[in-house]
Amino acid sequence: MTERMQRLLAQADGADPVAALAAVVALRVELERREAVLVRRARVRGASWAAIASVLGVSRQALHRKHGGGWRDRQPA
Repeated sequence: MTERMQRLLAQADGADPVAALAAVVALRVELERREAVLVRRARVRGASWAAIASVLGVSRQALHRKHGGGWRDRQPA
């Protein structure tokens, strides 16, 4: 875990609820970014949409809607 995420986690547990909410929002943004990077990395390494979706607990279609449409998915088979 990065220092930034550790700091945000600490802020999310803080006494100031407004600052804690801001930290939660920042954590959510960071996690979304990391998820996108990891999904791309998994696809490049040959993982199927179904396998990735299973790990994330979503449908293949939902995952493809959120992360699909990249260069690799437009390449001819």
